[in-house]
Amino acid sequence: MAVPTFVDRVTLHVSAGRGGNGVASVHREKFKPLGGPDGGNGGPGGSVILRVDPDVTTLLDYHHSPQRRAEHGGHGAGAHRNGAHGSDLVLPVPDGTLVTDTAGTVLADLVGPGTELVVAQGGRGGLGNAALASSKRKAPGFALLGEPGDELDIVLELKVVADIGLVGFPSAGKSSLIAAISRAKPKIADYPFTTLVPNLGVVTAGDTTFTVADVPGLIEGASEGRGLGHDFLRHIERCAAIVHVIDTASIEPGRNPVDDLDVIENELGRYGGLEDRPRLVALNKVDVPDGRDIASFVVDELTGRGLRVFEVSAASGEGLRELTFAMAAIVEAARAAKPTVEATRIVLRPPSADGSDEFTVKHTGDPSTGSGQRAWRVRGEKPERWVRQTDFSNDEAVGFLADRLNRLGVETRLVELGAVEGDTVLIGHPDNAVVFDFKPGIDAGAEMLGRRGEDQRFDDSRPAARRRRAIDEAMDERGEGETRADVARRLDRPDEYGPSSYEIGGADDPDWAEDDPGE
Repeated sequence: MAVPTFVDRVTLHVSAGRGGNGVASVHREKFKPLGGPDGGNGGPGGSVILRVDPDVTTLLDYHHSPQRRAEHGGHGAGAHRNGAHGSDLVLPVPDGTLVTDTAGTVLADLVGPGTELVVAQGGRGGLGNAALASSKRKAPGFALLGEPGDELDIVLELKVVADIGLVGFPSAGKSSLIAAISRAKPKIADYPFTTLVPNLGVVTAGDTTFTVADVPGLIEGASEGRGLGHDFLRHIERCAAIVHVIDTASIEPGRNPVDDLDVIENELGRYGGLEDRPRLVALNKVDVPDGRDIASFVVDELTGRGLRVFEVSAASGEGLRELTFAMAAIVEAARAAKPTVEATRIVLRPPSADGSDEFTVKHTGDPSTGSGQRAWRVRGEKPERWVRQTDFSNDEAVGFLADRLNRLGVETRLVELGAVEGDTVLIGHPDNAVVFDFKPGIDAGAEMLGRRGEDQRFDDSRPAARRRRAIDEAMDERGEGETRADVARRLDRPDEYGPSSYEIGGADDPDWAEDDPGE
């Protein structure tokens, strides 16, 4: 199997780095076992960046290695140490690379050395518990997870950035012409379709230096896929002018320069987008006697169409100086009218899930759970990001997520739309949504948190919590000199300790008896 040397279209799978996880850590030192949270944040993941490099002329490297991944961010550590940033992956691409998704949507057109496209953004690093601490949540027992980086398939399509494009039938002498006016050394032979890839040559005419490219295999029907022209027509889209190279010495029956010009122009018109480009006509091979005679017959007709015609010979060099200077004049005019292309940095940011900065809630009849319950789908940049950052193995982290969603208004919106307790709530894209059971009216807040890593909202019946509340209520009625421990013992053994206060002669008076005389 032949190894390609020129590749101008590839599908590339790019993956940005995942953000590092934050860490839950507590500062400890001698005689100070609980010195406060000191968990560091995770580092952001590396991004995948496409950068125009003038030294790169083909997409061959990506043809051989179509999967590229940036570096992950480092995890946080104790003592306020943040994780390392993941290194960005910079992919050099040729000037004139068009970037699209697999559906054909144009993402960017990379023109100009140094132009960059951040095609896949690295994931954010998760916050450590030191960054999550507040006046109410002084010692969080959890940290946030790092977010995954963007992952997508893109199509890179090279459109050669040349000033002049040469078009014509196979064996018209395009490669010979480039070899004659520049230092390029394309393959030249006496059979059709010798050139299988575009050839580029640098030409100097006076003070002007410009590039010339040819389009191989352009025949009738090229715009519909015949020959090789369909694959390479895009390489003349950026040219300032088009030069028709016409073979005046063709021995094929039924061929003549005018018909050849009409066929090629028809294919260019069907391809589209090239109607405004200036045209030059190079009647090649006039060094052959029959070629010169045929050229003299058609010059007047082509000139009558408003075309500038040059009788040239790539073999002898005749007419090439006039042709190159005519090319240079067109290039100079095009450059003067074109604004200066400066290196830019483009960041590809996908639209938010709901098209806004907040969130949307929609009722769906398919809860994706098989239980037949009603389901509600929540979409939004913030809710989905918060879900990705949550460690669901930690109840306190889940409680923190509930606080954030409640403050954003998700619970209120669900109640307004008619959601009831027990309904299924899905947050995120249908392919990877997180499923919750809706339980409205649960008070949230850091003051309700219990032991580290626990949340009382997930265990409302804890005996220790009920006992503390009962002791707090009984402290208001404690007797003189009675401590909290005395109140606790009295509540635990009421028969032994009796009531803390009573009315003399009343039913609670321990010294009262039915046969006591009245006052």
